[in-house]
Amino acid sequence: MNRYLKLVHLEVHRFRYALFSLMFLTAAIQIIGLVHTTQIRVKGWREAARLGEHPLRNFSFADVIGDSQFLFAVPILISIIVLGLYVFLIWYRDWTGRDKFAYRLFTLPTARRNVYMAKATAIFVFVFAMVTFQLLMLLLERQLFNWMVPSEYRMSSLLAEAVASNRVFVLFLLPLDGLRFVVYYGIGILAVFVVFTAVLLERSYQLLGIVYAILYVAVCGAAIGGAVYLNLYDYFYPREITAIRFCIYLIVMSLTLTLGFRLVSKKITV
Repeated sequence: MNRYLKLVHLEVHRFRYALFSLMFLTAAIQIIGLVHTTQIRVKGWREAARLGEHPLRNFSFADVIGDSQFLFAVPILISIIVLGLYVFLIWYRDWTGRDKFAYRLFTLPTARRNVYMAKATAIFVFVFAMVTFQLLMLLLERQLFNWMVPSEYRMSSLLAEAVASNRVFVLFLLPLDGLRFVVYYGIGILAVFVVFTAVLLERSYQLLGIVYAILYVAVCGAAIGGAVYLNLYDYFYPREITAIRFCIYLIVMSLTLTLGFRLVSKKITV
């Protein structure tokens, strides 16, 4: 366990600057969007009051988040793309350069499956670090909103309402339904393991491995996609269909981990 944790620390340490850059980008763009949209709202309210027009409806933090959808979505989508690419790069970067890091990594005095799991754990740490950072940013942004907007213009809103007002949050980052959150991130974790095993197939069998990897991803993708869109409500109860889906995911996960461990232990050469 100690060696596994050291490997996780190593992988997190190697990506730390990129992770901090994503956090800085997210904070900068979202704060700019929040401040700009809030200023427009406050200016419109004050202008209406100055001209003696009927006062505009008070607005909430959720309204501003909804109006700033694009600027809030951009850093989130960039982070998703970067982390998605790093699922591949976390392996391939070890084989690049004159002094290949893979030589040292796979000759460490530890089971090679620990290398596999450490890389996967690092990816999950990055993902949930970004999710946690986004939640903290929303709390900070709500305080900034309350500071910028006079109380007579402002309506209170729940943090959940702010999340629900932005489609990117609901679709990709923070599904409000607990079961949907578990399913989304569960499928994401499964997808990471499938990609890892596909990379190891390519590394193990070279050109032929590319074919194996594509076929493997296609089969796993078909199984996962089939489970997601499984429609047997004429024959089973919803809970039974959920159980069937869970069994399919569990089978794919078991086969993926078994194959991945075998490849990294027996087939990968340095």
